[in-house]
Amino acid sequence: MSDTVHPYIPNSVPEVKQEMLRAIGASSTEELYSDIPEQLRLRRQMNLPQPIAAECDLVRHVMSILAKNRTCDENISFLGGGCARHYVPAICDEVNGRSEFLTAYAGEPYEDHGRFQALFEYQSLMAELLEVDVVNVPTYDWGQAASTSLRMAARITRRSVALVSDTVSPERLGVMMNYCTPALRIIPLAHSRATGMMDLADLKRKLSAETAAVYFENPSYLGSIETEGDTIAELAHQCGALLVVGADPSSCGVMAPPSRYGCDLVCGDIQALGMHMHYGGGLGGFIGCRDEERFVMEYPFRLFGIAETSVPGEWGFGDVAYSRTSFAQREQGKEFVGTAAALWGITAGVYLSLMGPKGMRELGATIMQKSQYAAARLSEIPGVRAPALDAPHFKEFVVNFDGARCTVRKINDHLLAQGIFGGHDLSGDFPELGQSALYCVTELHTQEQLDRLVDAVSCAIEGGECRG
Repeated sequence: MSDTVHPYIPNSVPEVKQEMLRAIGASSTEELYSDIPEQLRLRRQMNLPQPIAAECDLVRHVMSILAKNRTCDENISFLGGGCARHYVPAICDEVNGRSEFLTAYAGEPYEDHGRFQALFEYQSLMAELLEVDVVNVPTYDWGQAASTSLRMAARITRRSVALVSDTVSPERLGVMMNYCTPALRIIPLAHSRATGMMDLADLKRKLSAETAAVYFENPSYLGSIETEGDTIAELAHQCGALLVVGADPSSCGVMAPPSRYGCDLVCGDIQALGMHMHYGGGLGGFIGCRDEERFVMEYPFRLFGIAETSVPGEWGFGDVAYSRTSFAQREQGKEFVGTAAALWGITAGVYLSLMGPKGMRELGATIMQKSQYAAARLSEIPGVRAPALDAPHFKEFVVNFDGARCTVRKINDHLLAQGIFGGHDLSGDFPELGQSALYCVTELHTQEQLDRLVDAVSCAIEGGECRG
């Protein structure tokens, strides 16, 4: 290591480093890296720009980089795929910024100032929305929640295969495969090219005595609403497998929650419930189930419950079956759990308490109305099919441009020049859909913005700017 003193690296003063080495009994910093094979060690100076020593210069440099960003504040966004722009009530930011929540990283009873109760209230509100009994403190994101749901199913059934719909987000599927291997083998289930819904014949062929779980999302990554949930649940249960469904909680005010059609474990993300997009962050995964020991004891995450205290009429909030978690068992834990997204659970709790059942119904209805309006208007453009899949949809839908002989990339380039973030290009991940894009419409979009999108797409096609 160099003897250079770095303004942003603690203990970089040479005398301090020497004192630390003496304290741990090492002769040099090189000794600390002796276990690393020589072929993996870099023996030259890294090709880095000159350091910026002055804080004001560093701020100026970082701000110049940030200024290159184009945000949803000055542009209209139709991007979704798991993280979309929704309305965030001001009180959500106010509450999650309070010091007793924002700084309560771990939080145990002796240092808790309402966090346990706030998370218990979140769990209760989510359970009511999903019509389940138990919901966890949020984990990282939907990918983590889906992965854990499958591993829970594998432990419960003592089986080693999960059948997963191939319309799952490619990024989420990658997380699931990485997290479940080698404990669980994931086999894809085909979808109908016409509707985007699950191919039931393919499901019947692949179900076996080794199937631990069947997983699909409703609505799917492509926006389609699966109408055969009851049938899928029946087929899964007939062979002793569990049904795991990924759900968007913003849809549960107008769509039947998965628990109504035989789902055993429901999972998803709470980003739509009062969270900003944060450059793709602001995510929190949830898992819900019935209050049955075989499910609850397989949760690796913290669960908060309520109990009477020694004071008559007083209630306390704390961990339920803490011994299940890796916090208690460490290396013997079913899954390791570390930092979670508990703060977003408190935020979602605030959001749900504000919305109530009526507000969630209005939210879902508004999203459906606006997305259907957008699809209908886009379908008026010659050569454009919207929605491209013949199925009901929620929030997101596929738009196909093959008939207009246009590429999604060219259209999106044109839209970007007009201050519009176009739909996510599906041509790479779903080549069978041709030149198609996934468009997301939420309650924040106005009719004027939707009409502006249609005009911009029409202009790109009629002007020949999207040929390529």
